[in-house]
Amino acid sequence: MLKPSIFSQTQAELNLFLRLNDVSTQLSSIIFQQIYKNKFNQELSNSLSLLLKKTFDYSVPVINKITTSEDGTIKFLMGLEDGNQVETVLIPFFKKYTVCLSSQVGCAMNCSFCYTGKMGLKRNLKSSEIVGQFLVARQYLQSQSDERVKNPNIVFMGQGEPLHNSDEVLKSIQVLMEPMGAAVGPRQITLSTAGYLPGIKKLSHYPQINIALSLHSPFNDIRKRLIPINQHFPLEDIFFEFDKLDLKKKQFITYEYLLIKDLNNRSEDALELSKWLTNRRALINIIPFNPFPGSEFQRPTEEDTLEFKEKLVALKLRTMIRTTKGSEILAACGQLNSLIEQEFPV
Repeated sequence: MLKPSIFSQTQAELNLFLRLNDVSTQLSSIIFQQIYKNKFNQELSNSLSLLLKKTFDYSVPVINKITTSEDGTIKFLMGLEDGNQVETVLIPFFKKYTVCLSSQVGCAMNCSFCYTGKMGLKRNLKSSEIVGQFLVARQYLQSQSDERVKNPNIVFMGQGEPLHNSDEVLKSIQVLMEPMGAAVGPRQITLSTAGYLPGIKKLSHYPQINIALSLHSPFNDIRKRLIPINQHFPLEDIFFEFDKLDLKKKQFITYEYLLIKDLNNRSEDALELSKWLTNRRALINIIPFNPFPGSEFQRPTEEDTLEFKEKLVALKLRTMIRTTKGSEILAACGQLNSLIEQEFPV
């Protein structure tokens, strides 16, 4: 029988394990600080250490390949215990990094603009594999710096549709937010969805993290071409569920808008976006399309991107343009594909 991962345990679950084994629950904080913060101020007894190692698996994904871009973006190809691999990306922003986590091996959404979709879905990741990606990436940062490295922000924008693996993603967030553990704050975490409605309906059970929707078009017919599940989960249904969310004061939903040359940067696109978002707490994040091998779409010019932003600003829509990072190593938005990485190892 496979042992459960220590990295799938919340502190409450670890407390229960300790109680059942007649061990003081006060020791759970020491265990968490050792495995998440590398703090070994207090030693555990040999008997407890042996019990933990006998009961739990301590393995994390292994780094099979590291690729670094000129802008400082770092892409990891991480190997899992069953031989599958996923990609995890560290993105530099000023003095802090953001780690882009994968939630599945491949993806079932088959979005036409996304290289990951070409893989198909291999399997869901376990919560411990998601937490493990974070820990491995953070450890790499710490190994490269003499200074104390703060927790990177987290975006669930890597391989896979996070809400298609909702239960394991939720568990990983709960583990990462444990105060005595990694202590990642809810506002440091952003989950992006392509609009998988069954998962969106579960968001009320999540901590109040940041939510992003891959919108890409305000018209269902165009969006269906980009995101096939829009045929089953149209924008009307998605916004109906989003409107139920209890957003905190000053909290908003980010609407990612992948700008594609000659497809979705017209004046009518801007006007229709205004109809959807004017009375909602929204931030539009324009993402110039990142090409990948075999893609049917083209990247807009910088002039076209700025012009579309100006159209939205004129309509009083809060808008920003996401800076592209890591595109030359296929680490930017929509470019991850761990099967291709397997075919071309270093």
